[in-house]
Amino acid sequence: MATLDGVRALVSGSTSGLGLAMAAALADAGASVAVSGRSGERAAGVARRLGDGAFGVELDVRDEGSVVSAVDEVWRRLGGLDLLVNNAGIGMRTVNPRFLEEPQPFWAVAPDGFRDVVETKLSGCFLVARAVVPRMLDAGGGRVVTISMNESTMTRRGFVPYGPAGAGVEALARVMAADLADSPVRANMLLPGGATATGMVPEERVSAELRSGLLDPAIMGPPIVWLASPEAAEVHDERIAAVEFEAWLAARRARTTRT
Repeated sequence: MATLDGVRALVSGSTSGLGLAMAAALADAGASVAVSGRSGERAAGVARRLGDGAFGVELDVRDEGSVVSAVDEVWRRLGGLDLLVNNAGIGMRTVNPRFLEEPQPFWAVAPDGFRDVVETKLSGCFLVARAVVPRMLDAGGGRVVTISMNESTMTRRGFVPYGPAGAGVEALARVMAADLADSPVRANMLLPGGATATGMVPEERVSAELRSGLLDPAIMGPPIVWLASPEAAEVHDERIAAVEFEAWLAARRARTTRT
């Protein structure tokens, strides 16, 4: 795995799940990492477990004021940002705790639940990137990695609002990459490539067969560290599935060697 000494990173929604796995991998590789979550106290506790290179910051991605305040704090403490990982999100459990056994139609979803998922996943990605990217442009460079999901999840029966919110995030990531194409800021997408063993999947309602097939969140570690490394300096507008990362990287290196 690459060495990331000197790299400064902010991972949204990094007190658990995929965010925590990526924050841990970045910290283990030597990066300075801002661990963030709605609870600043919890974020600080998680950061302490990751070591001296990490610190916690309170960040509610749904709230513009919280986003600006958190980005100000991270920028001040780190002296800038080289990497933003746009990861924060909430899952189907918040609108239907039994979504795996009893998927409910879109018309049964409470409007407040719909808004909360969309505001966290989609609006949150927009607000955090909107606060960070202009600073990266002024500083002369940076990288944004947006965490996406399988396309089948975006349109799966009973997955309103999680699926549509994920589709919106992916569209936003593509537009951000297009807007940044002629700039020194690189933007890419990363997704696990399958269901992961996180709090978004309720352990008590998952069959042994399904549980055995869940991906370890740590699968996100190697690709996020690589995307923060010098080797990925010119990588832009790519959609990388963590389960296919090694094969994807080998193919990319082979193409680079040929050219």
